[in-house]
Amino acid sequence: QLVESGGGSVQAGGSLRLSCAFSGYIYSTYTMGWFRQAPGKEREGVATLGSDGKTTYANFAKGRFTISKDRSNNTLHLHMNSLKPEDTAMYYCAARPGPCAWQSGAYMSWGQGTQVTVS
Repeated sequence: QLVESGGGSVQAGGSLRLSCAFSGYIYSTYTMGWFRQAPGKEREGVATLGSDGKTTYANFAKGRFTISKDRSNNTLHLHMNSLKPEDTAMYYCAARPGPCAWQSGAYMSWGQGTQVTVS
């Protein structure tokens, strides 16, 4: 089970922190990631966090977004700074066993999404 929260409406240049609470079956060996989908567009990867702590970011996210995991309460975060109108999308948390992957189809578990709107 993955449950996202933290979305909302923010002005350009603002910040948001998305959270994803995950169940215990998401083992420490799993890769977790954030994806987003804007209306009329395909779902795209934002950031991934491997079980080894390695992070990867989409070009548009580099320098602005940070993915992290709080193991004490099984929560994945996405800190987003300097938000732009083009960041407006539904943001999804996902998990997969094994190494990092950038394709959404490689992820077996998904949350319901949280909406981010930047104006």
